[in-house]
Amino acid sequence: MMLGLRMDFSMLLEPLGFVKVLEWVLAIFAFTTCGGFQGETALLVSCEGVVNKTITASFAYPFRLNTVVFSAPDPKGCGGTWTDVYLMGNFSSSAQFFVTLAALVFLYCITALVVYIGYNHVYQQNNKFPLTDLAISVLTAFFWLVSTFVWAKALADIKVSTGASIIPGIDSCKAPGTTCHFLSVTNMGVLNVSVVFGLLNMISWAGNAWLIYKDTNLHNQWKRISESPTERV
Repeated sequence: MMLGLRMDFSMLLEPLGFVKVLEWVLAIFAFTTCGGFQGETALLVSCEGVVNKTITASFAYPFRLNTVVFSAPDPKGCGGTWTDVYLMGNFSSSAQFFVTLAALVFLYCITALVVYIGYNHVYQQNNKFPLTDLAISVLTAFFWLVSTFVWAKALADIKVSTGASIIPGIDSCKAPGTTCHFLSVTNMGVLNVSVVFGLLNMISWAGNAWLIYKDTNLHNQWKRISESPTERV
C-alpha cells in the first residue's frame, strides 16, 4: 500500500508543490523567450548602379551569426566590388546551454509534480527521495546561475555583432564609390527578458532547496545530530 498511487492535489498549495509549479512556468518562459527569437539587421548601401539599397541579414536561435550573410545590393554585386558579407561570431553554445537547461528543468518539474501529487507518502517516508530532490535543486540553481551569466555575456556580444559597429569591419563598404550606413536591428528586449527569467529560475531553485531542507525530515535529523553532543554533556 505504501507504494500505491494516492492523488492529493492539495500538495500544489503546499510550499514544495507551489514552488515546483512556479519553476515549471519559469522554465517555459526562459525557453520560449530565448529559443523563439528571430531578428534582422539592415544596412543602407549605395554603390555602382545602386542608390540607397536596403540589405538585410536575418538571424535567430541558436545565433550562429558567422553563417548569416547579408543580401546583395544588386545581382551584379555593385559592379563586382561587393563580396558576401557575414555577421561575426558564433554564440550557439551559450544559447543552447541556456535553452537545453530550461527544457530539462521543464521535464524534471513534471516528474517531481507527479511524485508530489501521487506519491507524497513515499517521498516523506523515504529519506532518499528528499536527499535526491535537494541535491538536484542545488545543482539546478548552480546551473541556472552559470548558464544565465554565460548567456547574458553572449547576448551583449550579439548586440555588438548585429549593431552599428559592424560597418567598419565590412570590406565591401570600403570600395571606391561605395557607402554603407547602419539602418536598424530588431529590438532584443525579449532576449533581455530571457536573462531575467534565468535569474528568477536561479532564485526559485535556491529557495526550493531551502524548502526541501526545512519541510522534510532532513532538517529534523540535522537538528537532532547537532543537539546530541550537548545532551550527552
